[in-house]
Amino acid sequence: MSEMPSFPGFPGEGLTFLGELATNNNREWFEAHKGDYRSYVLEPAQAFVVALGERLKLLSSEIAYDTRTNGSGSIMRIYRDVRFSKDKTPYNPNLRVVFWQGAGKKTDNPGFFFGMDAQGAGLFGGMHTFLKPVLAAYQEAVADDGLGAELEAALESLSGAGVYEVGGEQYKRVPRGYDPGHPRADLLRYKGLYVRSPKIEPDVLTTPALVEVCFEHCRIMAPLHHWLVRVNQSAGS
Repeated sequence: MSEMPSFPGFPGEGLTFLGELATNNNREWFEAHKGDYRSYVLEPAQAFVVALGERLKLLSSEIAYDTRTNGSGSIMRIYRDVRFSKDKTPYNPNLRVVFWQGAGKKTDNPGFFFGMDAQGAGLFGGMHTFLKPVLAAYQEAVADDGLGAELEAALESLSGAGVYEVGGEQYKRVPRGYDPGHPRADLLRYKGLYVRSPKIEPDVLTTPALVEVCFEHCRIMAPLHHWLVRVNQSAGS
């Protein structure tokens, strides 16, 4: 990984490729432009993974990244799994990159997710969906006076840092066994919890400054990340 070239920004051709793929989402077009995908999206993405991954280790030395492009690394596959989807288009017209902390499957752990298409990019920090043991540990932590207050503080710290959105699927009601009138009842209803950054404009994506822009968003999201890491570890995941 140390031999990976420095990251100069994504080439404009990469954004053009993603935009054209969105309107030509079929195998024939993709196969004819596969070289563009490799040169203008995949290879720059590998350099981006290393550059941002090394910066993120300043937040936690245990944050992991991987430059493999077969789906096992940080770069998610461009091929869509259409088996259970009404949308049968075969490709994702965006670049998706994951940095994670914890053992096991990368997407089951707290981490940071970078998503980019022709219109811009965004960063997410947290966990999209809690596995059953993590969900139980999360609910216990939210209900706990000390840990629950720490989560509130982590989320409140975002309010003064810009337009960050808290997201995650929620139950309609507070889970059984918890007081519906609990002061953190809304947080108890989450099935996954993450924060989304403000939009990163296309003109930033084509410059080396993208790494520092992403790192700053991750730094702001770090209190939530660290809290979720503790919960995830307590669940034995």
